[in-house]
Amino acid sequence: MTCCRASIRYLAAGITLFICAAVTPAMHAADAESSIAVASTTSTDNSGLLAYLLPEFTAETGINVRVIVVGTGQAMRIGRNGDADVLLVHHAPSEIEFVEGGYGVARFPVMYNDFVLVGPAADPVGIRGEGDIAKALTQIAATRSVFVSRGDDSGTHSKEQELWRAAEIDPTGHSGKWYRESGSGMGVTLNIASAMDGYALSDRATWMKFANKGTLEILVEGDQRLFNPYSAILVNPRRHPHINKDDGQRFIDWLASERGQKLIADYRIMDAQAFFPDARAVKRDHAAVGDDEPGISGDRP
Repeated sequence: MTCCRASIRYLAAGITLFICAAVTPAMHAADAESSIAVASTTSTDNSGLLAYLLPEFTAETGINVRVIVVGTGQAMRIGRNGDADVLLVHHAPSEIEFVEGGYGVARFPVMYNDFVLVGPAADPVGIRGEGDIAKALTQIAATRSVFVSRGDDSGTHSKEQELWRAAEIDPTGHSGKWYRESGSGMGVTLNIASAMDGYALSDRATWMKFANKGTLEILVEGDQRLFNPYSAILVNPRRHPHINKDDGQRFIDWLASERGQKLIADYRIMDAQAFFPDARAVKRDHAAVGDDEPGISGDRP
């Protein structure tokens, strides 16, 4: 009987050793794998930029990136809740508020492009070539021509609201009439505008990638107020200690590095450059929270 008990003990010990030997490498592999969550805009996703950039970043660093594709407003809420490590967004006033509120460490400029006003080729409003976006919107409102808004608290929607304010018009009182709110992303909004021969504001990269243009064309572009800068923000680890601050900042630094900036510049849609690198020498005090926005301005052409 004693012999039997001894044999059982040896057998149990052997099984335990076998399990440990089998599980430990897998556990170490899981521990060694690093990843970050990035809340980014629909424009960086729809344009194909992230699908182009992220495999390069992962190959060079071993850090996997999980992207949460939402509008800028939702990305900010995700960041405030600590449900992402990094934000890649494009609405400067919201970004400043986010950092000054202690939710982000600092804003790091990485790239820019611009917004465009698209509409039917027939252009019944007669705004083609208008250099003043506020005047173009005033004419759309005056003629009660269909304008399709994202209406989704995205960076593009926030920019559109700023432009209506510049025109001293509140179109929301006409919601459901000539002013239509899709409550959806840029692709859906452009589809509705195309189907209705309406006007819409779009970021240029998504417009370039959009396949169902129908009769839509770019009618207004080039106004300084259509400038569209993108910034990367590390979510504040003081507020959310679980944030992967080291790998998150590494991602931001990579985007701003010579390598990241070259990749951004090299990305093409239909042989045209979609984004322009915009990293500048800024103070990288990773411990600071709520600094004045470092080196960010809206003075790009």
